[in-house]
Amino acid sequence: MIPTSFPERTEIARLTAKMLLEIKAVHFNAAEPFTLASGLPSPTYIDCRKLISFPRIRATLMDFLTVTVMRDAGFEAFDNIAGGETAGIPFAAMVAERMALPMTYVRKKPKGYGRNARIEGAMTEGERVLLVEDLTTDGGSKLSFVDAIRETGATCGHTAVIFYYGIFDDTIPNLRDHGVELHHLCTWWDVLAEARAQAAFDEDTLNEVETFLSAPRAWQEARQKG
Repeated sequence: MIPTSFPERTEIARLTAKMLLEIKAVHFNAAEPFTLASGLPSPTYIDCRKLISFPRIRATLMDFLTVTVMRDAGFEAFDNIAGGETAGIPFAAMVAERMALPMTYVRKKPKGYGRNARIEGAMTEGERVLLVEDLTTDGGSKLSFVDAIRETGATCGHTAVIFYYGIFDDTIPNLRDHGVELHHLCTWWDVLAEARAQAAFDEDTLNEVETFLSAPRAWQEARQKG
């Protein structure tokens, strides 16, 4: 079923943050920072993959993501929904089901045998493809997926994620320079606001997270020097 009527963007952001906190997908630890894929430290970590284990929450968030994309990009804007390997695959499948569209997925790199393909499923020249992923930090990984989609002769001008960090100034410009618009449900600022409202973490931790979100690069550099 295609969802058509849902809360305003700010309420979707709040509810998404609430759900992420409820299933403990959000981790804050200022005393012992997490190490990100980049090798840099962070007092925050989010595990959106965990959402697939919670049917009511995943269904609600996929409704939210579908209606957000249709509101922002158009109700007849796409011909194909592509998931990025691996975290984006289940979410792309659920969005494709809601939008009654074909689903494909994009490998991070060619599989190295057989057709040596990066696109799995049927994607044809001229199709308008929506790339779906679980989250984005700086948008870098999205560009590789977008390029692989465009190599088929299809177009890809939009990507949709559940969670967008929302703390790095160059993310949106970098995506737009590549001809891609980002659609998302919530950011770290939404999660922090809901965590404060719930008193989900102690005040010192929340304050340190806010310091990080306000100036992430400076926070990381200070920690590395320390």
